[in-house]
Amino acid sequence: MKEPTGGYHRPVLLEETLQALAIRPSGLYLDGTAGGGGHSFAIASRLDPAQGGRLLALDRDPDAVAEASARLTGLPARVVRCNFTEMEAALGEAAGSVDGILLDIGVSSHQLDTPERGFSYHGDAPLDMRMSQEGATAADLVNTLPEAALSALFVRYGEEKFARPIARAVVREREREPIVTTGRLADIVREAVPAFARRDGHPARRVFQALRIEVNGELDCLSAVLDTAFRCLKDGGRLAVITFHSLEDRMVKQRFAALCRGCLCPPDFPVCVCGRTPAARLVLRRPAQAGEEELQDNPRSRSARLRCIERRHDPYEE
Repeated sequence: MKEPTGGYHRPVLLEETLQALAIRPSGLYLDGTAGGGGHSFAIASRLDPAQGGRLLALDRDPDAVAEASARLTGLPARVVRCNFTEMEAALGEAAGSVDGILLDIGVSSHQLDTPERGFSYHGDAPLDMRMSQEGATAADLVNTLPEAALSALFVRYGEEKFARPIARAVVREREREPIVTTGRLADIVREAVPAFARRDGHPARRVFQALRIEVNGELDCLSAVLDTAFRCLKDGGRLAVITFHSLEDRMVKQRFAALCRGCLCPPDFPVCVCGRTPAARLVLRRPAQAGEEELQDNPRSRSARLRCIERRHDPYEE
């Protein structure tokens, strides 16, 4: 089936992802982060329902579920609204039989490009940032967290060098009037950082990242889903993860390295006594990154990193 073109963003690292997953027409695949359905469409288009090939796509964002469902019409695919940490329940009896899983971590282009969702520091919109459109908003955090907690949040999830003066400015300004829009928060951050820091990208970028991660519990969800996804794979199944910042990539790299590690005996032991064998092997020795053509077409792909492993045996039976 030909990919529809109107209004759709090209998915990041598409060809690299398809090669890493090594799609089989008869396979069962899961896209844990359907987003606009770009990766899902490409995967499902390579499946043959006559041979049993099918795709399950998940997303907690109701807007993404609606968009992906429309995009996947006529393909052997089903879209379910849930957090990707709930994939075992969504798969049901098929859990443990998946040939490939894709996780495209972070905010989608649709979310960034929809001002009223409050993810972007460009323009002025409600300070929301909720992927599920449920629960506490970024405005709730900005207006209630103590100064020390805000500063710690900006450091932990944004690696922000000027976290203290930014947090101080936020608390000062919210005492005058609650901070409820993206534009006002971006202006506060801009004024709080030194002039030279304003030349290195948008000064609010790291603060918005930190708030988004906290609002959506992104790193906690990522940590949980890496274990869950690996458990859902069949022997020889592959797990591919696309990340967009160092905190995510570091977590994926370390978890994959642990799964691919064999003997855990101390280095001074003459022979292995633990008997541990690697649960997985690296499909990509180094993370795949966007080439020049993709970077020109989609600047947001600049920070994208793709890592992939293949399950070798069931470590949970040891």
